[in-house]
Amino acid sequence: MDAKTQKSELTRAAIVGAAMHLALAEGLEAISLQAVASRLGLSKSGVFSRVGSREALQKAVIEEYGRGFLAEVFVPAMQKSKGLARLNDIVARWIARTRDVEAQTGCLYVAGAFEFDDREGELRDLLFDEVTRWRAALRRTVLQAVETGELQADTDPAQFVSEINGIMMNQLHDARFLRDGHAAERAGQTWQRLLSSYRA
Repeated sequence: MDAKTQKSELTRAAIVGAAMHLALAEGLEAISLQAVASRLGLSKSGVFSRVGSREALQKAVIEEYGRGFLAEVFVPAMQKSKGLARLNDIVARWIARTRDVEAQTGCLYVAGAFEFDDREGELRDLLFDEVTRWRAALRRTVLQAVETGELQADTDPAQFVSEINGIMMNQLHDARFLRDGHAAERAGQTWQRLLSSYRA
């Protein structure tokens, strides 16, 4: 990569990063090329030349958020053996990320779901795809724990995943809105109780 290309890529990363901060603070609809340009000291045309339209930038933010989420929560857990070890690691990492990241900045998946729940369009579709892809990966992990015999044979993966997601949403609510410093600890305890009800 030559110096000019590298600088361009770094600038694009900075643009997407600034747009993500804006989205987490005010919502995806708050993203505009001018707002991002002002934050970075760039011209609006300079932002456009690197990311394209406002909608393209909004999409880039959703995709980048998804990459970061998977890189922190899911990918490292793949080093664990299939089954409960992997599932436990995923949930532990998710609780930690919610405590250390989303509790400070907000969660694009949760906030975006409320922002776009009654809208149609490409942004909603992309956000929907990201969330459902994550849930599908989590369901596969639950199924693997059933196959290893560590979870009950009649475990409903969709139900289990819904309950896990409920723990995370509650943790985020308590950490951000109630400013409960023990939200992550409570989430961990709730997870262990939930898990014990599904263990074989």
